[in-house]
Amino acid sequence: MKIFHISAECYPMAKVGGLADVVGALPKYQKKAGHEVRVVVPCYDTKFKKENVFETVYSGNVVLGNFDFPFNVLKEATDKLGYELYLIEIKELFDRPNVYGYEDDIERFVSFQIATLNWILEENIIPDVINCHDHHTGLIPFMLLYSYKYEILSNVKTVITIHNGLYQGWFNHDKMNYIPEFDVRHAGFLEWDNCLNSLAAAIKCAGAVTTVSPSYLDEINVSANGLESLFNKVRIKSKGILNGIDIEVWNPLTDKMLEEHYSIENFDFGKQKNKEKLCERFELDSSKPLFSFIGRLFDEKGGDLLPQSSVLSLSENFENLNILILGSGNPDIESQLVQLKEEYQGNYNVFIGYNEELAHLIYAGSDFILMPSRVEPCGLNQMYALRYGTIPIVRRTGGLRDTVIDFGDNGNGICHDQASVEDVCYSINRAVKLYDDKNHFNEIIKRGMATDHSWERVCQEYIEIYNQIIEKNES
Repeated sequence: MKIFHISAECYPMAKVGGLADVVGALPKYQKKAGHEVRVVVPCYDTKFKKENVFETVYSGNVVLGNFDFPFNVLKEATDKLGYELYLIEIKELFDRPNVYGYEDDIERFVSFQIATLNWILEENIIPDVINCHDHHTGLIPFMLLYSYKYEILSNVKTVITIHNGLYQGWFNHDKMNYIPEFDVRHAGFLEWDNCLNSLAAAIKCAGAVTTVSPSYLDEINVSANGLESLFNKVRIKSKGILNGIDIEVWNPLTDKMLEEHYSIENFDFGKQKNKEKLCERFELDSSKPLFSFIGRLFDEKGGDLLPQSSVLSLSENFENLNILILGSGNPDIESQLVQLKEEYQGNYNVFIGYNEELAHLIYAGSDFILMPSRVEPCGLNQMYALRYGTIPIVRRTGGLRDTVIDFGDNGNGICHDQASVEDVCYSINRAVKLYDDKNHFNEIIKRGMATDHSWERVCQEYIEIYNQIIEKNES
């Protein structure tokens, strides 16, 4: 089967969140399963782009309303990622360091989608399936079906995978002319709630809709930033598929970013060595349980709960725990977290920003990972934590509900129900008591490390979806 994955992110080319990890791993395992797989992302000005060799395989032009942008398609020359990686180079729009956050993001990602389809059309490299990821690629199913230019591609099957349904790619009707000419009688497929909505268009037009966990599929049917009724309408063609993790990258036995390698057989010694390295760097006491947070500091992730939760937990258990935070996001949250450093020196520290190597060390060296998310479509941090023998403390939502079971129910983590300071602090208190019961603590660690979150199972579920929509068309 010929499969294209089209996405705004792909690790290690460009990463903001879990979307990048999924698009960086799923294609590799589909390729291992015998399929022909290509990944297409925009050509940002990133470290990976600068440090690797690319060859130009196609050049063309994107017409975007009254604008005309030349573009190149670049191919990573060595296939070092385990699949073919292609970059859409539109220098005026993507030759920038960040993935998102620009005033012309609509123009950037619409042009990216058009350029990708132009290349596929002109080079006659027609796939069986295009798997679109989030709203940044949500116009592709519509254009394949209804834009005159791509009529020859109209039989290509499409899947939209929703990693976060809160963001939908809204834009005004005055930009409808960006989309290659189509019969205006089909304009309704683009519209939702008095504007154009890229994600809504994909949900309506794609052959199948997937979410990154079963529980998230249930949640967006009742809370989806205005798309609830649409999700209910397409439930018959929707499926929640829990993400996996790349166990070749995330392996404490071989991870080059760690101070000491370890496995389920010798995790006690290995984790302690990594903890000592981590605590030395951040001036913490390695004899105390270490609670860490890794991620974006926004309300969606429960980032706003961290300052007060840290204060209350440290005030109550100053002699019994350490807290370390790695993340960036809301400037007010960042400022509050930084201000705590002096008051709780020796028991608390924070790193504002993101560092992949440090993240790996934190997973290996921490005892507990905090994930008080309000929204978590799947979540990968809890899977990384389990793999590295670190116990996740999570709010029951989305993929966290599907992957973490409270140790009180013979599970692998600590769970609470509310995104509140009180629930976070209560869970931390439970964790401190668990840490002091070494036999039980080690039992929970082993249970987590033994959990299978590899991509092989996930890969097959996607292939089954692709086969279903192909067979439906043939019948």
